[in-house]
Amino acid sequence: MRFIKYSKYTGQEAEAIDLEDLLQALSDFFLQSGFQSQFSDSGEADPQHSMEQLKEAIRQALERGAGLPDEQFDEWLEQMREMSRRQLEQLIDRLAERLQEEGYITVSEPFDRQNSPNRQSTRLGAGMGHTGPRARVKFELTDKSLDFLGYKTLRDLLASLGKSSFGRHDTRDEATGIESSGSSKPYEFGDTLNLDVSGTLFRAIRRQGPKLPIRLDYPDLLVEQCEYQSSCATVLMLDCSHSMILYGEDRFTPAKRVALALSHLIRTQYPGDTLQLVLFHDSAEEVPLAQLARVQVGPYYTNTREGLRLAQRLLTRQRKDMRQIIMITDGKPSALTMEDGRIYKNAFGLDPLVVSETLKEVSKCRRAGILINTFMLASDSGLVNFVQKVTEICRGKAYFTTPFNLGRYLLMDYMSRKTRTVH
Repeated sequence: MRFIKYSKYTGQEAEAIDLEDLLQALSDFFLQSGFQSQFSDSGEADPQHSMEQLKEAIRQALERGAGLPDEQFDEWLEQMREMSRRQLEQLIDRLAERLQEEGYITVSEPFDRQNSPNRQSTRLGAGMGHTGPRARVKFELTDKSLDFLGYKTLRDLLASLGKSSFGRHDTRDEATGIESSGSSKPYEFGDTLNLDVSGTLFRAIRRQGPKLPIRLDYPDLLVEQCEYQSSCATVLMLDCSHSMILYGEDRFTPAKRVALALSHLIRTQYPGDTLQLVLFHDSAEEVPLAQLARVQVGPYYTNTREGLRLAQRLLTRQRKDMRQIIMITDGKPSALTMEDGRIYKNAFGLDPLVVSETLKEVSKCRRAGILINTFMLASDSGLVNFVQKVTEICRGKAYFTTPFNLGRYLLMDYMSRKTRTVH
């Protein structure tokens, strides 16, 4: 028989809640793409960065038992029912304060605290939950939060792959190097002297017989081979046109999660690689990964060619063995930047002018040695034909996937470097 122990609210509950579990429970709120507010009439900019919105998200997370062991969930719900509104506000304020103290968020001060007539404390929790200037406080996610969310996403994706570890970018070429993973070969001039000691001694003994001293000759030398490991420069192109949150499905938030996971993977496992982020819509711009959480979709068309142009410029500055573009999109090209700077738009069908100019840009990528791997979040026939043409030109890969398995396919592609098409 299960027993549940009830206790009164003591004010210490906020200290018992694990902040990392709470942060993970808030990840949908932090990384929201605008899907929830697409029909909102509110004109407030960046609503997800309002402290009032953060407090409401924390309250909902607490109702789900975030940060608490499963066996304490029922007890926690009972405690919440017994709390007064004031006690619940104090608990939420303290959790928000802890997020700031631990470096997960930074908080702006929209007014002069020193001259505030209601000044009571310099702590984050003071005055929160009331109307007035404090209600306009905004917050920003820190690099620590983004790194943590990237780590959590990466760990979940790798767990779904059944992998406990992962290495560098392996290719089919073999060369002498530092890490041995192949058979030995006779030494040739120019090889790295990664000496196979036992094999070399065996050849010398077989040649001269079992006597001392052992005299090595040039033909006795064997060197160990290793799989050639390359460095890679990657530009992640994210489609942020409005279609990414239409049709009752949020496709942009999973793409943002994958970008964070890929960033964490490169930083921790492939330190020689680089990752840059490009958003494309009516036009295209590079966005620092630190700003990824703030990015939302908008009422934009899809200017794929402009995104490819910018990605090419970024990659030509990189001196890496491999250069690639990872494009995540759900829409057909529907916009084109003309020579005079005007943007030609046509959202109805595949416009021949837009498609032809976009494919020309794909051909330029091919000539520059840049690989394009496309991850499609839609599957209508016209769009599939366009993506297959892109894949044919640049000899890349096309993945027709969903928001639920996007990350799995993308990380498998990045780590394995195997040519295949997933339908």
